[in-house]
Amino acid sequence: MIKLDTVSVGRQVTVEELSSTDIVRERMLALGLTKGAKIEVIRKGPSGDPTIYNIRGAMIALRKEEASLVNVLDA
Repeated sequence: MIKLDTVSVGRQVTVEELSSTDIVRERMLALGLTKGAKIEVIRKGPSGDPTIYNIRGAMIALRKEEASLVNVLDA
């Protein structure tokens, strides 16, 4: 298992679990970050943060500290 923030641009991964709690966890679940969801890394910002992800057809921007709370597996 790896953290979402370490995945390279162009790769696709699958959500395994969230390490977040409380409101951050609820926000991530509302964005579609549920177990089994496929995520594609689209591009990183100029300074490497935030990163744009394709999650269930929606483009979502997550900061590094948020993405580090998502554990993923290779798709």
